[in-house]
Amino acid sequence: MRRLPLALALSALLPFVALAQAEPAAKGTKYRSAKEIIDAAPDSAWRDLDPANTLYMELPAGRVVIELAPGFAPEHVANIKTMAKGGFWDGTSIYRAQDNFVVQFGDVDADDAAKAKKHPAGTKEKLPAEFTRKGPARFDRLKDKDGWAPQVGFTDGFAVGHDPAKKETWIAHCYGALGAGRNNAPDSSIGAELYVVIGQAPRALDKQLTMVGRVVQGMSLLSATPRGPEPMGFYEDPAQRAPITAIRLASDVPAAERTNLQILRTDSQAFIDATEARRNRKDDFYTIPAGHIDLCNVPLPVRTKK
Repeated sequence: MRRLPLALALSALLPFVALAQAEPAAKGTKYRSAKEIIDAAPDSAWRDLDPANTLYMELPAGRVVIELAPGFAPEHVANIKTMAKGGFWDGTSIYRAQDNFVVQFGDVDADDAAKAKKHPAGTKEKLPAEFTRKGPARFDRLKDKDGWAPQVGFTDGFAVGHDPAKKETWIAHCYGALGAGRNNAPDSSIGAELYVVIGQAPRALDKQLTMVGRVVQGMSLLSATPRGPEPMGFYEDPAQRAPITAIRLASDVPAAERTNLQILRTDSQAFIDATEARRNRKDDFYTIPAGHIDLCNVPLPVRTKK
């Protein structure tokens, strides 16, 4: 089981929209908060979650909705879909909750050949490391400096770092990011053991693990998971593990039982303006606008489809 510590000038070929290019407010125009901007966003600024790339993690306390990232980790996502269709995670658990770091889930007995849960037919038992991707075709860039990447922004709705010299992009370890646990070997993950960031963004892990998606709804259910003991948060008492009823692809769930969500497009003017409003708060409480925003402090607005 992949349970070792997890803490072990843009290219001309890369078109982008600079998220800093918010439309200037007319003189005398009232400051609008990010919420006001998002609430007023037109329907055209929103995109539907693709049921074929959406997971429902069913917990006794409710549903966690996860958007997968096939554009960044196609082989891992394909494996995850195979395992979800085969019911691999049904009846497993969240067996680790490390404070200010991650929750981790899967088969707690995966390292014991006599007890390990069999992977569904079609599961690949060896995958390449998918830490970065080339390109991509579109990158919605933030103007803000970052300590972990030459450039940061959004691709396919995911918070990413980008290196224009290497033409590489990767999903950042922001709150809610979903990654595939591994052992020391870079290619030792297959997507069976997964983790979600529940604390301060551990960006030192960027480009060290394969990132496969992010939670879009239900983070409160994961972040409220009781913490396991020091140093790593693995539960010593099996009774403390949080049971997982099922993990299914939304496309395999009857339409009437789906959670129909939409995400604000990161190339929309509403997203650009809302990000600028967060970067430079001008309401009565803030005396000095920050003039800066951290990548992982830019939330991706989500709404129920109208």
